[in-house]
Amino acid sequence: MPSDKCTVTSAASARIPTAVSEFQLFFYKSSQDDKEHLALVRGEVAGKDEVLVRVHSECFTGDVLGSKRCDCGAQLQASLKLIAEAGFGVVIYLRQEGRGIGLLDKLRAYNLQDQGYDTVDANLALGHQADERDYTVAAQILRDLKVGSIKLLTNNPHKIDSLQELGIQVDARIPLQTGVCPENARYLRTKARKMKHLLVLDELPNGSPCYQPLKLGIMEQINQHLDKAAAHRQSTGRPYVTLSYAQSLDGSIAARPGRPLALSGSQSMALTHGLRAAHDSILVGIGTLLADNPRLNVRLVEGKDPQPIVVDSRLRFPPYAHLLRNCRMPWIATSESADPERQAALEQIGALVLRLPSGANGWVDLSALLQHLGGLGINSLMVEGGAQIITSFLASRLVDQVVLTVAPMLVGGLRVMDYLGQARTDCFPRLRQVSYQRLGEDLVLRGEPHWDEA
Repeated sequence: MPSDKCTVTSAASARIPTAVSEFQLFFYKSSQDDKEHLALVRGEVAGKDEVLVRVHSECFTGDVLGSKRCDCGAQLQASLKLIAEAGFGVVIYLRQEGRGIGLLDKLRAYNLQDQGYDTVDANLALGHQADERDYTVAAQILRDLKVGSIKLLTNNPHKIDSLQELGIQVDARIPLQTGVCPENARYLRTKARKMKHLLVLDELPNGSPCYQPLKLGIMEQINQHLDKAAAHRQSTGRPYVTLSYAQSLDGSIAARPGRPLALSGSQSMALTHGLRAAHDSILVGIGTLLADNPRLNVRLVEGKDPQPIVVDSRLRFPPYAHLLRNCRMPWIATSESADPERQAALEQIGALVLRLPSGANGWVDLSALLQHLGGLGINSLMVEGGAQIITSFLASRLVDQVVLTVAPMLVGGLRVMDYLGQARTDCFPRLRQVSYQRLGEDLVLRGEPHWDEA
């Protein structure tokens, strides 16, 4: 949410012609700190949506000296060029050197890195967090410039989440991928592995690092089947259903019920967001919403947000849910016996409540839900969790394809099939036409479920 404790004031501005284009440089003072923050603006951005924005944290060594220990200077120059080509956009230059630890400790961290520490462990050894940056000032500058919504130039999912928490609408992430050299290869690998930055670093046979765009071969196969989703709805009356989730090597999707567990790496997370963008709608159960409070939108790739749907038989949907702050308000599938007063309250804040028949267990009948969605014109549905919803779709045989991410770890926690019970072996399908792809350290497989008819 926007911070009432931080205000920014534009003290002066001036025309700045650069090698790529002419910008207007705004000097900002902030009530949050005594630092001088800047905004470099190209063209008219007030009142516009999908404005190309780079929120750049100061890096004296990279931005000014051209140091090869990081990719900061290259990212800044690439951002200016992309914004110049777009005709309008903003580079916000925040004075938070060294991911917020300051230049003095950044140099000390460099010395520790030369002794074998990586960029995260060096910060921790100096008593800092891995990343101490704050984006409140950036959000206030965007509001002062009257920017409607933004397309953010970043590889950092945390930056997207932080700006959205501060009330900034991020319509899309634009990758900002620059070159790799021997001096920054380990630094970039650490950012990808430990900080979940969306970077792809492959090793060539001779051992030299090569920076390549994300390869999503399985995504192409998924899209081939989704292209037939409209015909599927016409023939069956329901959407084409993709079941997608991540698990550990021992099948765990959570440490225990109600406790989220980060399993997917940055590349497989990008695939998940690609899946979201490829579907008309996305569905989770109320348990997932209460445990994770997900946004269910598209942030890590370019694409449209799917329609979020929550299966909530007793209308426990909370008023603080992030879904209520998305561009597309949620649809809540509930039972016919749900509290009408709760329905009225949810509809008053913008949600659409769908009353549907219940199954024998008292939960929403999934077949009825899918038929209703088909009647609303939904061609494709992505089911993302949690365990109860996943197993219910499998038990009802309402899954057309499965996209499963397997992370290389052992958890010993909650498994999807734990909800089926020992006697429900008929609910376990075998996947056919299976394809595999390695994304980072994760293994992603795609297949079509087939059940034994015996």
